[in-house]
Amino acid sequence: MESDVQTRLKLKEQVSPRFDLRKDRRSNVRVDLALNGRFLFDGAEDHGLLTRNISCGGAEIVAHVQPEVDAQLICYLDDLGRLEAEVVRRTPQGFAVRFKLTPRKRDKIADRLTWLLNYKQLGLSDEREAPRYAGGGPALVSRADGRVLQCRTIDISLAGAAFEADGPPPPLGEIVTVGNLRGEVVRTLRNGFAIRYIPRGEAS
Repeated sequence: MESDVQTRLKLKEQVSPRFDLRKDRRSNVRVDLALNGRFLFDGAEDHGLLTRNISCGGAEIVAHVQPEVDAQLICYLDDLGRLEAEVVRRTPQGFAVRFKLTPRKRDKIADRLTWLLNYKQLGLSDEREAPRYAGGGPALVSRADGRVLQCRTIDISLAGAAFEADGPPPPLGEIVTVGNLRGEVVRTLRNGFAIRYIPRGEAS
């Protein structure tokens, strides 16, 4: 009989490439995530900020103070720490920045953003030191007809999630709900299925 680990590895290999965590870590997938923080520039006093959306490559920031384009900033973001950034444009409510990161730091930021985006909404525990965000957490998936599936999380990423489930999986194209997230089933597996998140405002 296959072990639980062997079964999990086989399921993971079958998941669509869009859920490959290594690939997602290196992309600039922008997500709506509000993080409080502070920023400094030109040696002046620090100013408060709130991210409107963010990726591992940059962020749109809401702030009362608007530095000039090309200004060099030091940002301190809750849950992400110290980041060097460059202002790339001003916006009506603040400005947008591009992060100046080493490849290693970029991967760490992308991993952390993946976790911050998913752990509360999927009901997972906040294990800050987890090197990869794969499997283990139980999840309740509500189907379009109201039935609720008891599942186990295989992988989560910025684009979607994959689940192991008992019984037949939802068919391709079905819209399901997991916590506060809506998703479309994009791949069915022998013992599970994968979804892509549906951004708010996108038609079903």
